[in-house]
Amino acid sequence: MPGLITESLVAEYEALSARVGNDATDVRIVAALVQDADWTELGAQEVLHIARKYGTSILRNALAPASAMQIEDGEAGL
Repeated sequence: MPGLITESLVAEYEALSARVGNDATDVRIVAALVQDADWTELGAQEVLHIARKYGTSILRNALAPASAMQIEDGEAGL
């Protein structure tokens, strides 16, 4: 995944996170993902779960091989 796309996505989600606030509940975060980032509710719940469970250390290491192998949606199909 080109760096510019990654930077753009990070900036988009940083802005979304700032709008819901640091103390937002998972329900509010999921609602914002659905409304502002075009996720389905199930997809938003799963993305939030993955982010909370694995964090940036693991996810950036998953991003690199997925990008190299051109795996865009993966088996989950989110």
